[in-house]
Amino acid sequence: MNKNKTMKTYTLSELTDKYVGEEGSPQRKAFAQEFALEVLCATIKQLRQEQHLTQEELGKLVGVQKAQISKIENHITQVRLSSLLKVFRGLGMKVTFQLENLVPT
Repeated sequence: MNKNKTMKTYTLSELTDKYVGEEGSPQRKAFAQEFALEVLCATIKQLRQEQHLTQEELGKLVGVQKAQISKIENHITQVRLSSLLKVFRGLGMKVTFQLENLVPT
């Protein structure tokens, strides 16, 4: 005899709260920063591929070895902001930043 059971669903926010940390916690902030860097690295790879460039060609454009581009795209190494900006410029992209005050006034 089969009974219809309803499966409990969770929002992404609920799961993130549970497994990463509550909004505003140090763990959640670190997770958000790491995730943002992952997105930047994946974006570099996507843009490079859309422009039909190899990692070696992009490396030559920005003055680094192919291995460095690979490490950046796969988020294997700590990447300096200046290096990311140089790679985005090599891809013909303008990068802008939005600053948000997190300290209550």
